[in-house]
Amino acid sequence: MTKSGKIRAGIGGWTFEPWDTSFYPEKLAKKRQLEYAAGKLAAIEVNGTYYSSQKPATFAKWASDVPDGFVFSLKASRYCTNRKVLAEAAPSVEKFVTQGIAELGDRLGPILWQFMGTKKFEPDDFEAFLALLPREIDGIRLRHVVEPRHDSFKVPEFVAMLRKHDVAAVCADHADYPMFADVTSDFVYARLQKGSDDTPTCYPTKDIATWARRFETYAAGGVPDDLDLIDTDRKVEVKPRDVFAFFIHGGKVNAPNGAQALQKTLG
Repeated sequence: MTKSGKIRAGIGGWTFEPWDTSFYPEKLAKKRQLEYAAGKLAAIEVNGTYYSSQKPATFAKWASDVPDGFVFSLKASRYCTNRKVLAEAAPSVEKFVTQGIAELGDRLGPILWQFMGTKKFEPDDFEAFLALLPREIDGIRLRHVVEPRHDSFKVPEFVAMLRKHDVAAVCADHADYPMFADVTSDFVYARLQKGSDDTPTCYPTKDIATWARRFETYAAGGVPDDLDLIDTDRKVEVKPRDVFAFFIHGGKVNAPNGAQALQKTLG
């Protein structure tokens, strides 16, 4: 067994007009932007899957455009999560996971289930939703991460529920949304959302160094001592964990620089 999991730094999507000049080489064809981005980064979080379904051939093409070891995190359809009763999401969940995502093969990373900021924690309904999440598709293991954005989720009961179902929660560095730094699965998923377009590396260098140290701690099986936990009493098994860290939203113009700076800091 290795002593540490793999840390992957990435961005949200690969098409963004300002990146045509700030990230991509001049005159690079649009159809080669994914290939280029995948050569510089280790992961991409796909937002388009939140709004509409894709064809199997599309996922297969994405997989063929990236190198070994690169992964896509897919944001699950809004029809799964933007509903009053989550326990009734089974048809939408099935439609999402059977649309062809298995075509990504070993390029398939975690599936992100994002909730509206107004969605409150209703224990029975939320656990019923977690029970709907399939563990595999066509022989490919599925890893799930949820992103609640309401403070009512900041309770030990929620953390225990995630642990029971082997689901991670987003460690969100955001001005308003709650951060879940607790470890509840065999991977950690961070969304760094406090960047600035005025900062060349999205996040200041010192902050990137701080997050790099935290991610190294997670990858080695520990929990950073400078992040607040929801369940302070639970002991976490020390074992290697993969880490996915995305520079998202804030400072998007320089997000690729932030991800590359983090990778460089990690060595």
